[in-house]
Amino acid sequence: MWSPKVNRDESQNHFYETMREVARGDIVFSFCSRKIMAIGIAQRPAYTCPKPQEFGSAGASWNEVGWRVDVKFKVLLKQIEPRQHMDLLRPLLPERYSPIRADGTGNQIYLSELPDSFGQALLGLIGLEGQAAVQESEMHSRLNEEAADVGRAPADILNDWDRELERRVDQDSELTKTEKEQVVKSRRGQGLFKARVASIERCCRVTKVSRPEHLIASHIKPWRVSGNRERLDGENGLLLTPSIDHLFDGGFISFKNSGELIVSCVADRPSLVKMGIPQSESFNAGTFSRKQSEYLEYHRDTILLQARA
Repeated sequence: MWSPKVNRDESQNHFYETMREVARGDIVFSFCSRKIMAIGIAQRPAYTCPKPQEFGSAGASWNEVGWRVDVKFKVLLKQIEPRQHMDLLRPLLPERYSPIRADGTGNQIYLSELPDSFGQALLGLIGLEGQAAVQESEMHSRLNEEAADVGRAPADILNDWDRELERRVDQDSELTKTEKEQVVKSRRGQGLFKARVASIERCCRVTKVSRPEHLIASHIKPWRVSGNRERLDGENGLLLTPSIDHLFDGGFISFKNSGELIVSCVADRPSLVKMGIPQSESFNAGTFSRKQSEYLEYHRDTILLQARA
């Protein structure tokens, strides 16, 4: 599944925001032509990604960068029509943002969160294939216990994106050869960018590790969506250990401007403990500069896997 992050006028869309709340193992119902046609299992949480080429000209007015959720769908042999079961389903419909109207017809929406009772009713109507989906969902949830596998986006997709962006940097006539080299190095948290971040930051904000060889200069506003000036701006960076960089870059954690740690609603808590995230509610990473705070606002609004209230 893929959606923009905002509407064309930069306003928020509830059904795009719902993408940020998907967790690994969540069950996704595909409703098409009045039927539940397929059931899918979310393979990982959402991640920032360009619009897939498969979309072609669809959504030509959308922003090119949005949310992607990888879902393994199975077409159902028993495809039910909700409108034939509304005596059962009608009392279970969500009060707001319902994907189905009271008469059983669908609403034109992208992704809606279902009450557990409604989801269980649909699975019951589907039968054995629904039970199999529940078992697969539970298996994926157990796999969350493996810290090394927390929400890792497919490397091939992101590498293709990186290569395209590096090609654009190389073709930028406004940059000198040296500047191009530094912009590319900054993607890996190295070179001039790391030196500039290190002139502001002294250690990892979370683990307090201070040895430079153990730290990555992590972009607050990600390299992939930053302009070249932002890619080399030391205030667009934090020094983080690799595990904390992975969580921050993936949107599993963020920070308030006051330094309070924010943990995403989709992050697996046992994994976070293994990766060095403090469990104390009083933990504070320290204050940030005005410009760092501006970048952090972007991170909270468009990277953190937690829909706005």
